[in-house]
Amino acid sequence: MKLYILPGACSMAADIALREAGIKFELVKIDRQTRKTPDGVDFSEINSKGYVPALRLDSGEVLTENVAVLQYIADRNPASKLAPPVGTMERYRLEEWLSFINSEVHKAFSPLFVPNGSEELKQYARGNLTKRFGWLATALGSKPYLMGEQFTVADAYLFVVLSWSAHVAFDLGPWPVLKGFLERVGARPHTIEALVAEGLKK
Repeated sequence: MKLYILPGACSMAADIALREAGIKFELVKIDRQTRKTPDGVDFSEINSKGYVPALRLDSGEVLTENVAVLQYIADRNPASKLAPPVGTMERYRLEEWLSFINSEVHKAFSPLFVPNGSEELKQYARGNLTKRFGWLATALGSKPYLMGEQFTVADAYLFVVLSWSAHVAFDLGPWPVLKGFLERVGARPHTIEALVAEGLKK
């Protein structure tokens, strides 16, 4: 299995999940400038959409989109409890979380990463994130993880997108619950492994 990533991008959620699931895989870093693999293959040949993550399965098939990739990884090792069993209400709750993180948090960050984006656009994005973070902090409350006591693939995804706050100067100070979550997930051994592997931590 090969996981194609950009260091620090949303693909890190799959990197963390694979380690948590105990699945052997090869990490392939895409060059940000050239969009090529280390052996010179154009990434668009692997995923024609042009963005990460892309997971090449042992069958040769390529799976894309974080929400799909994360659930696929979780289902490869049910004993890891990274996702509740298919068909249960808890599984739909996990999908609810993954969808929220994907569409309402991940995408809300996008304008803040646009180098020449207008200040008006960035203010709009910050306003959106403020609303989402407020709701998220209340929903998380005193729970260690989004689904309660059990760490899931949704926590890996939320950890990655919340960590972007530091790169766009968006202060998490007003939401100590979210800061605590970031620290808690960041201290997990497999999260540290992923950060080191992606060159983001020594």
